Amino acid sequence: MTRLARAVFFLAVCSLAAGCSSAEWVHPNRPKDQFTLDYNKCQADTMRDPKLQQGIQLLIIQATERCVQKQGWRLVEKE
Repeated sequence: MTRLARAVFFLAVCSLAAGCSSAEWVHPNRPKDQFTLDYNKCQADTMRDPKLQQGIQLLIIQATERCVQKQGWRLVEKE
């Protein structure tokens, strides 16, 4: 999958997630705009895993979200 295709997919997933839920990613020490940078780095790292290079999007998203959580980001419900 090319970078452009991954970027389009990421934006589509974010749009769906934003429309379907009232949750957001928060970090105790980082501003909200840092999330996109951290997510993209985690996604790039995930794509280097030979097990995930098959392109199964659900597994890639789950692995990317685990990486973001290891960096301190948490998905919380908006109040």
